[in-house]
Amino acid sequence: MNSTSASEVSLRGLGASCALANVVLHGLLIPDHLEEKLYVGVLFTVGSAVMLVVALALVTLKRPMVAWLTGALVSLGMIIGFLLSRTVGLPDGYYEPGWEPPYGPLSLIVEGVFVLAFLAWLGGSRRPAPPRHRQTRRISSRMRPSEADGGSDR
Repeated sequence: MNSTSASEVSLRGLGASCALANVVLHGLLIPDHLEEKLYVGVLFTVGSAVMLVVALALVTLKRPMVAWLTGALVSLGMIIGFLLSRTVGLPDGYYEPGWEPPYGPLSLIVEGVFVLAFLAWLGGSRRPAPPRHRQTRRISSRMRPSEADGGSDR
């Protein structure tokens, strides 16, 4: 990893950890969801595979913007899917009552923390560089002021 600051390393580590936690949590639910509603199980499988790639990319890429964006979009999609499945339902009559503890709340936490880590990383990477101080030429006490300017007094 070619990072420029400790905060970037920390945020990338946090993002990768959340992505891996997401993979584990959804991986545990894939078999049941494949039986219950095939498309939900397939979405869990695809989302888990993508988040595994995101975790690897966050720790290996020099410029991880694509990994962050992909992970944030998948996380937001999973949050929205979770909320829809418990309110208005999903296509083909898929409706889940309750929060499915501990998986539901834990998933929401790791997905939300991933998005927050991305926003913090994005805010840190967009900070303007500190202003450069113009180097002033030091005038030697042996030089006359006109020599320091590069001119001559002739």
